[in-house]
Formats: sequence, C-alpha cells, structure tokens
Amino acid sequence: MARLVMRTRSKPYPIEIGGETKFICGCGLSANQPFCDGTHKLTRDEQEGSLFWYDADVQRKELAHAFPNIRTPSE
Repeated sequence: MARLVMRTRSKPYPIEIGGETKFICGCGLSANQPFCDGTHKLTRDEQEGSLFWYDADVQRKELAHAFPNIRTPSE
C-alpha cells in the first residue's frame, strides 16, 4: 500500500558509526536510502505551509492546499 508521508526536515541526521560521521536522510528524497545524497538541497526554497511532492525524476510538484488536515510530524 502506498502512503503519502509529510517530511518537514530539510537536512540530514548526523550519526557517529565506528568513529566516522555518517549522514542519514531526513528529507526522504535520497536515492541512497538510508544515507543522505544531498538531494535535500532541492527543498531549500519550498514555501512554509505548502505541500510538495517529488516525482521519480526528482521534479517538484506543488499540491496547493490539497491535504489541509495532513498530520505533521514533530521534529
């Protein structure tokens, strides 16, 4: 089953593994899950309060107020 999941984080989570820092994707767009590949940089100019989705070619689409009651995760 497919789900629409809201992600509001626009940067990775740094974690320490064996003395080395790794970055875990926080935006959900990385093609190298669970690791960050820098794709979060595409989200920098998203407008607060708007809803966007990204297609398979990582092209942004806006869903203007299409899901006004979508649950927002706490960060």
